[in-house]
Amino acid sequence: MRLLNPLAVLGLSSLVSAVFQDEVGEVDFHHALFGLPQQETTFFHRPRKEDKASLLFTSGDAGVFGAVNPGNGQVVWRHQVPDADAPGAGHLRAAEGEDWVAAAHGSSVQAWNALTGRNVWHMEFAGQVKDLEIMEITETARKDVLVLFDEEGVTVLRRLHGTLGTVVWEFRDHNKDMPLQVSTDAAHIYVISLHGSPASYSLKITSLDTLTGTRVHDWNVGTKGEVHKPEDVMFVGANSVAPILAWTDSSLSKLNVHVLGAKNKLQEIPLASDTTAASIHAPHKPNSQPHFLVHTKSTGGNRAEVYHINLKNAQITKAYELPHLKADSAFSVSSEGANVYFVRVAEDEVIITSSDGPGILARWLLKKEHQLKPVQAVSEVIRKPGGDEFALRSAALTADEQWVMVRNGEKDWTRHEGLSGAVAAVWAEIPEAADLAKVLEEEAHTRNPMSAYIHRVKRHASDLQHLPAWLQSVPSRFMESVFGDGAARKEEGLVRDSFGFNKIIVLATRRGRFYGLSTGGRGEVIWSSLVFPQKGHEELNVKGLVYHDGPSSTVIVSGSKGEYAEINAATGEVLQLATVGTAADVASTAYVKGSNGHWLLSLGPDGNAVSDMTVESAPNDTLVIRSEDQKILKGIRFVRDGDSVSRQDIWQHQVLPGQQIVEIATRPLHDPVASIGRVLGDRQVNYKYLNPNMIVVAVIDDAASTLVIKTIDTVSGQVLSSQSYDGVDTTKDVSCTMAENWHVCSFFGQFTLTDGTNRQVKGYQVVATDLYESPSPNDRGPLGDAAEFSSLNPVDTPTGAPLPWVVTQSWVTSQPLTHLAVTSTRQGIANRQIMALLPESQAIAAIPRQAVDPRRPVGRDPTAAEMEAEGLMRYHPSLEIDPRSIITHERDVLGVKGILASPAIVESTSLVIAYGGDIFGTRVAPSGAFDILGRGFGKATLIATVLALFGGVMFLAPMVRRKQINMLWEAPS
Repeated sequence: MRLLNPLAVLGLSSLVSAVFQDEVGEVDFHHALFGLPQQETTFFHRPRKEDKASLLFTSGDAGVFGAVNPGNGQVVWRHQVPDADAPGAGHLRAAEGEDWVAAAHGSSVQAWNALTGRNVWHMEFAGQVKDLEIMEITETARKDVLVLFDEEGVTVLRRLHGTLGTVVWEFRDHNKDMPLQVSTDAAHIYVISLHGSPASYSLKITSLDTLTGTRVHDWNVGTKGEVHKPEDVMFVGANSVAPILAWTDSSLSKLNVHVLGAKNKLQEIPLASDTTAASIHAPHKPNSQPHFLVHTKSTGGNRAEVYHINLKNAQITKAYELPHLKADSAFSVSSEGANVYFVRVAEDEVIITSSDGPGILARWLLKKEHQLKPVQAVSEVIRKPGGDEFALRSAALTADEQWVMVRNGEKDWTRHEGLSGAVAAVWAEIPEAADLAKVLEEEAHTRNPMSAYIHRVKRHASDLQHLPAWLQSVPSRFMESVFGDGAARKEEGLVRDSFGFNKIIVLATRRGRFYGLSTGGRGEVIWSSLVFPQKGHEELNVKGLVYHDGPSSTVIVSGSKGEYAEINAATGEVLQLATVGTAADVASTAYVKGSNGHWLLSLGPDGNAVSDMTVESAPNDTLVIRSEDQKILKGIRFVRDGDSVSRQDIWQHQVLPGQQIVEIATRPLHDPVASIGRVLGDRQVNYKYLNPNMIVVAVIDDAASTLVIKTIDTVSGQVLSSQSYDGVDTTKDVSCTMAENWHVCSFFGQFTLTDGTNRQVKGYQVVATDLYESPSPNDRGPLGDAAEFSSLNPVDTPTGAPLPWVVTQSWVTSQPLTHLAVTSTRQGIANRQIMALLPESQAIAAIPRQAVDPRRPVGRDPTAAEMEAEGLMRYHPSLEIDPRSIITHERDVLGVKGILASPAIVESTSLVIAYGGDIFGTRVAPSGAFDILGRGFGKATLIATVLALFGGVMFLAPMVRRKQINMLWEAPS
């Protein structure tokens, strides 16, 4: 029997398995993203020397490294570094002729197989990685990796074995310079650092011996004070016959260029007076010609100049200038042998020029529908046999944050990399037809019933004009329904369906761009809009994102700096936009209801409303705010006093010294309760404690390593229940969710067994808690059958309201469960599932509510009545994650920051979206799809059976009728 109990737990998910294999890609969608590709870490590379095909490698600003098939834009492999939250996008380099690529992020350095993404080696070091380069020329046949670190003011350069990852040698410099980048040529290794104070840096170059890593020479270049921060150094070449170092002054009046190895020699390139930005493009191959291109942007357009370096005297001369363009354009460089090609991707054309001369080698005009606004690009130029024709592939990042592949002037594919970095999401309904909504609203507000009836009759008569077309479509719809593959018909555009599966997902990203995705179009991006542009490294901090139902289907958003916008969820049109400024610091928001309807209220750190509040808009509910130090919860109300509104504090809950609030969970906005009681195995009823004003608060104590989970009434501030857990690792995530009368929390802790052995078990735990009105079945507690109750009025004791009866239980899981959420159905009849992210497996699981039911019997098997009425099974301390409950299947979903559920029209189904890094959407049926016919349903067989029965009846009917007549004649008179 002990073996059967875990199997019974696993068997639960057979009823709620994600989807069948033929439904993958039909009921779900997945945007596998890298983030915005970085110019210096995006390149074409042949993973195997004998192959002619290349892969497109990149690392995005979301800390994801990988390879993309340049033919179709599909991901070949991806990896997210463990410390993806560390600053910077990381470093990625490929060794020419080798089958591996090297990457670094944070403090880790690793190498992956370029074709499969399998790990070759992985090393961890102290400090932060500042740069990574490949040593193309070494004393052996192999190629090694150079990694530059900053270890608390000490500059450290390590040479790592290319195939093993071991340290070959290490160089340390204790001069407290700021390490910047590392470069190489055929003879030396160069470490570039910022020397001096932040107000007046100079560039210091240290030359090292390639064999031993010993210092050869130091020198400074440039004038002190020209460089103020690392971003001022715009280019450092490497693996070139003449690598260069380039930077500009603060006024962008000149470009300083220094050829590494030519000590103290600096050349200045004058820039136009209206220059706003400058960049350099140069080859990174040892056998390429020492040519580079300077691209400058100005108010008048784009200018490009090509320069040559004389290897004998390191003299830089201007070779030619490309035509000046007013439209946006992006440049890239490609090398083939010693030949260097510069590619210009403009809005309406793509051209290839040689670094030797200004002649255009190839030009393609983009079609009008393929025109784009490029920001940056990488290219691969291949000379076709014969030497006169070229093939070109350019991967360009556009101004609207799309990654586009242009092949010989044709757009091949588009990846919406701007979807990465989503910080908030909300479900929105597809608006009904505007004309029909307007007519229905007009009929509903007509005071004369007769005129409204006549209007409706006329409208129905007018709809008859569509009857012929509808009748013509009946045969085709019937044949498709009977003999089709069972797939839902995909309507063009945004159209509501009868099942409620077609909805809009509105996403807000940290870059200030908003997206609208259609679930009916399998996650298709229907619109994108840059609502709040961010400057530099700033990020949008969304404090509130809600959907306001109505004829226009509006989404309302509020940011931490006072940003406010109302957006049409169907079109992305910004209906209202306001930016209060940094003075309006928004700490939290609440979707409240006043006398004139619902609206989004923004609150400052002090709990006061940021904007003016009228008497009509003042909310009637009690709001809960949290202090900035995460130690105090307050319940506040806004009280009307004549024509003014003032804030009033109702209650305050302060945690103990040393404690901190880490998580607050509330009931979902849509959380219907199908039954107020739970039927037990003996047919008695435990009545649920259904307090709509409950929240769950998780409090940690770092010093004591404890976690306290409290249930608090938001009206009175009273603690309804509390559980404490010892040995909790407070550095790991604590996640909670709640629905109806129960809540679930997950954390990492260590506990002592109560079997007398004092053994300790350490691992990830899941704790579930149910709240009931009374411990006795069929007892409603002190409230009885009262239709109303007040959290402020005492009932059974003179000190407070009646407390619920609490049942709790815990389980150990094999891996962490984070970002918990609960499925939601229209009526709340179907079972619930707890949606959880498995960060170690990069997957999302749907755990049945029955698996974490705290009423599961301990030490005995459930009775047949308990199994039938409550679905109980024997308690087992280990909660295994059945692979069939993984709704993401074999997909790797990276960087998830939140999971949201939304009900469909059919009761069986709940829609789920996960966002953050990747975007994943699906629909789940916690109790099975009991109200939807699946693809396996044989409609043709059913109709054939009905027709056969009808034919049989028609054939046998005359025989039965004749026999009845004969029996009447033969009956005695």
